[in-house]
Amino acid sequence: MKFPLFLLILVSILLFTVSCTNSQKETAQNNATKEVTNSFKEIEKIYLSNIEKCINNLEATKKALNFIDKDIEYNKIHIQKSQEHYREARAYFKKIEPILSFVDVENYKTLNAPNLLKVEEEDATNIKINEPFGFQPLEELLFLEIDSIGNIEEEVIQTIQKNADKTLQRLRLIQRNTNLSVYKNYHFLWLFRDAIFRVALTGITGFDSPSGISLDDNKIVYQELENYLSFFEAEFQNKEIYQEWKESLQKSQRFLTQDDKTNFENFDRYSFIKNYTENQIEIWNKTVKDWKIEFPLELAIQNDATSLFSDSTFNLNFFSDQQLGQISKDKIVLGKQLFNDVNLSSNKKMSCATCHQQDLAFTDGKKFPKGQKRNSPTLMYAALQKSFFHDNRAGSLEGQIISVINNKTEFHTSAEILLEAVKENSVYVQKFSELYSDSLTEQNIRTAMADYIRSLAPFSSKFDKNIKGIENTFTKNEINGFNLFMGKAACATCHFAPVFNGTIAPSFRESEMELIAVPSKNDTINAKIDEDLGRYDVFQTEEKKYFFKTPTLRNISKTAPYMHNGVYETLEEVMDFYNRGGGKGIGIDLKYQTLPFESLNLSKQEINDIIAFLESLEDE
Repeated sequence: MKFPLFLLILVSILLFTVSCTNSQKETAQNNATKEVTNSFKEIEKIYLSNIEKCINNLEATKKALNFIDKDIEYNKIHIQKSQEHYREARAYFKKIEPILSFVDVENYKTLNAPNLLKVEEEDATNIKINEPFGFQPLEELLFLEIDSIGNIEEEVIQTIQKNADKTLQRLRLIQRNTNLSVYKNYHFLWLFRDAIFRVALTGITGFDSPSGISLDDNKIVYQELENYLSFFEAEFQNKEIYQEWKESLQKSQRFLTQDDKTNFENFDRYSFIKNYTENQIEIWNKTVKDWKIEFPLELAIQNDATSLFSDSTFNLNFFSDQQLGQISKDKIVLGKQLFNDVNLSSNKKMSCATCHQQDLAFTDGKKFPKGQKRNSPTLMYAALQKSFFHDNRAGSLEGQIISVINNKTEFHTSAEILLEAVKENSVYVQKFSELYSDSLTEQNIRTAMADYIRSLAPFSSKFDKNIKGIENTFTKNEINGFNLFMGKAACATCHFAPVFNGTIAPSFRESEMELIAVPSKNDTINAKIDEDLGRYDVFQTEEKKYFFKTPTLRNISKTAPYMHNGVYETLEEVMDFYNRGGGKGIGIDLKYQTLPFESLNLSKQEINDIIAFLESLEDE
């Protein structure tokens, strides 16, 4: 069969057109990739230059201390020089922070870790204990270990030198192993957003600045973000979005250092987050659409999150040790039925709701449930953490549930018996058949119950509505309470917004434990440490005695009594404990206390304002 000549010509033209179109698309994609690669190469030059300047200033920090002798006035000059060089080194570290914290998480954590012993417990046979080094220990030594006449002990100098050497060694390692050309434009947007969140959630709280220079630090971060963004200007199809970014970033810088009267204690963190951080999330989402970004996965915070304080902010899969399916309303209802079913326990008298009552924010109002040695923690926002129980012994909600099932003083049963108990209920059998592809299994029972708990994070409090701009009902006292909580009172250096628990923002990879030295009784005269050894009981690590997980403070007005042993009945008592400096302030002297020993020096009004803020965290 022969085709007419005109048909052959037409087919040839069409094939040529398609080929040209594909070639043009491929060329455009290649050009876009090259532009992004070139942008990262330019950023890499700045990044490496800043690392070098950081190294040089740390070297100068060390060198200035070599001149210390017995002449106090002479020493003061060189101590001051050492401090000045440290501040410069710190400034350059803050310049590299947005990149380093994203591309090299572990080295960033090491260099920016608090001056606390680092204990890593993989299992009973793999426990690592490391002395801290990096910028925070250096800052404490250089600024907080100077005596009243401005002198510094030889032992402190030696510690500074040793710490600085380790920090320099790590910085040089990072410098030798940097290659940013492999990153894509979506990586840039992720690290850009992370940097904004880090400023809001830890930066302005003083989390990583023992001497209180965090406002200057965060201005530097914003300056560097503005600089980085300039290399991606060509990515913007809508140039107005780029201009919107520049304006917002510059306003943030000005707000961080408004005038000479702005200092760490009086900084308005509420207005900063409400007017700048939340607005920048909106601009970021516009940028994602403008750049036509397709993210390959979700991090802790959803790629399309519109606020830090929303029930759609977090990616629940990130906090789970298994891939979650679609959490439907029907699965949540089923999970709730199981949660409240006493027939799942061996004596047919106990359900999850026995110790976790909905009207008390899923606590029970008691110091201890019957037969237990620890206070029942709230299950509200329990899904938004990486470890479970007061001692962090479980790594997932499902793991927590199986512990309750097996516990002789709780359900006192087993997964196998639990499965048989559920099978006896025809309604359950039908529901599992409808909702799960593999029907009724022991794993699906735990998943259904866990999914119900995952639904208990509504972010519907008065605080949430106000900081998102939905309402304008926040009082002056509540605003001041939030600012104190995030600043002077140092609450937010352990209870991280937006969940106000111990899961460290903005990566949310780790749920912290603290040793605050809780007393056995509410006694400030003859206080004694509570006998519960906390985390120590898991692996018998001496350095982890009396450590407990940092819980969420959301709905705290409903969850009395407080602490793992229920020792305090009121928030006023809790605040008094912290205001005194924790256990140390009432005479309990423990080597590894993580809470600062010094009094917070909060006035009665300031304490009342913090409590007013805490009460505003009650969900509808």
